Amino acid sequence: MEYTELLERQIIGRLRVDNPWWTEGEIPAYYKEMTPRLYLDMFYPLVKENEVKRAMILMGPRRVGKTVMLYHTIQRLIEDGVSPQNIIYISVETPIYNKIYLEQLFYLSKQTLGKKENDQEDYYVFFDEIQYLKDWEVNLKSLVDTYKNVKFVSSGSAAAELKKRSDESGAGRFTDFSLPPLTFYEYIHLKGYEHLMIPQTMEWEGGKVPYQGTVDVDKLNALFVDYINYGGYPEVVFSEKIQENPGQFIRHDIIDKVLLRDLPSLYGIQDVQELNSLFTMIAYHSGAQFSFESLSKESGVRKDLLRKYIAYLEAAFLIKVVHRTDDTAKRYQREVSFKIYLTNPSLRCALFQPIRETDEKIGDMVETAVYAQWIPRQGIDISYANWRLSNREQGEVDIVGIDIARQKPQWAVEVKWSDRYPDYPGELVSLLGFMPKNGLEEAIVTSKTRTIDKQMEQVLLHFIPVACYAYTVGENTLKHVYDYAGL
Repeated sequence: MEYTELLERQIIGRLRVDNPWWTEGEIPAYYKEMTPRLYLDMFYPLVKENEVKRAMILMGPRRVGKTVMLYHTIQRLIEDGVSPQNIIYISVETPIYNKIYLEQLFYLSKQTLGKKENDQEDYYVFFDEIQYLKDWEVNLKSLVDTYKNVKFVSSGSAAAELKKRSDESGAGRFTDFSLPPLTFYEYIHLKGYEHLMIPQTMEWEGGKVPYQGTVDVDKLNALFVDYINYGGYPEVVFSEKIQENPGQFIRHDIIDKVLLRDLPSLYGIQDVQELNSLFTMIAYHSGAQFSFESLSKESGVRKDLLRKYIAYLEAAFLIKVVHRTDDTAKRYQREVSFKIYLTNPSLRCALFQPIRETDEKIGDMVETAVYAQWIPRQGIDISYANWRLSNREQGEVDIVGIDIARQKPQWAVEVKWSDRYPDYPGELVSLLGFMPKNGLEEAIVTSKTRTIDKQMEQVLLHFIPVACYAYTVGENTLKHVYDYAGL
C-alpha cells in the first residue's frame, strides 16, 4: 500500500478511534466492566518497570484475554497517574496499518496528540497482535534501542512464531510473558464461587502445609467438570450460547487459526492437514503415554516429521510434553516414551463432545486438568515416573516434582477421580514402592470427595479432593507460592 497524505489522515482517524482515553480519560466501558484476569497482578508490575530497557512480549493461545489484559493495564496506568495522552494503543492487525513500520505508527500517534517529534516525555506504547507486521522483531528491537523513555508492550496470538523470533532476535531486549488458559483458581473466581473454598492445613513432616478445602465438595466437583469442558477461555465461561456449541468457537478461533494460519511453515511444516489430524488424535488421547514409534504407526506420519509437529504444537501452547523418569526418578538415557497433555482440557471438548463425570475418559481429563495448573509455573521440573513393575505390568506415578539442583524427587502426587483408595490404600502399589525408594515419607493422593490421612507401614498418604488440589495448585502458581509438598 502506497503511503499517501490520504492514508496518513485515515491512519490518524483510526488512532483516535482506538485510543478513546486521549479524550475520555478512561478505557471503554465494554472493557472496564470485564473481570480482569488474575494474571494482571503479575503482568502490571513488569509493564511499570522502567529501569531495565526491555519491551514486554505478551504471548499465549488465542482467546485467553490478552487484548482485554492490555486494556486493563492501560486503565491501571491511568489510575496510577499516567497521563492518558502518554498511552498509545495500536492494533497491528488493522488492515489500514498494513506494511506501516512500528516507528511510523508511533510518530503518527504523537503527531495526532500534538506532541513534538523529539520530546523527552515518558510513554507507554501497546502493539496488539504484532505478528501481523513482517519483521516485527527487528522493528521492535530498534524502537527499544532508540527510545529510552518509552515502554513498549506487544502482544500476539501466533505464539509459536512470537516465541521463536523473540528468542532469536530479542535477546536482552524483550521480556516474554505467557498468559495461559484459565486456571481452575481463576475460573472459580470469575464465576463468583470463591466462597466455596476454605483455608485448611495438612500435617507434613512435623509442620503445617496450607491448602484450600471446600464447604461443598459436590458443588465444587460440578464446577470442576464444567471447567474441564468449558473453562479454558473467558468468553466460553460467560456465554451459554457458546457452550451450546463450543466446537464452533474453539475450533475456528483457536485451533484452526493456530494449525492453519499461524505460520507452521516457520517450523518447516508443509502439510497442515497432517498436522491437524495429528493434533486431533493427541487431543483425544490427552494424558496417554506415547512414543514416536507408536505415534507414527497410529497417525501415519513419519517420525522425523513428528518431532517438528510436536515442537510446533508445544510452542503454540496447545500441548505440553512431559518426560519420563524411572522408579528412582532418573531420566532414561534413551527417551523412548513420554506423555502429552493438552494445555487445557476444554480443547478436547471442542473437538469431540462435553465429558460427563461418569465417562470412561474422565480420569484422563481430570489428570489433564491437574497438569494444566502446573504448566504455567516457572522454575520447577515436573515429570512422571514409569517403569517395568513385572513382566506384564508397568509401575507409574502421575506427577513427580524434581529438585533441579539435587536432581532428586522432592514430592510425588497420584491423581485419582475416585473415593476407593482411602479405603484400599494398599492398591496404590506403584506409589508405595516409589516413595521409600526415593526417600519420600509423605505424598498426596487425590480423591473425588474425601479428605483423610492414611498412615501406612513406611509412608503417610494425604487424600484430598482433586478439585481442591487443582484449585490450590492454580492459586499457588499465580501467587508464586511454591511448596515442596506438591502444591
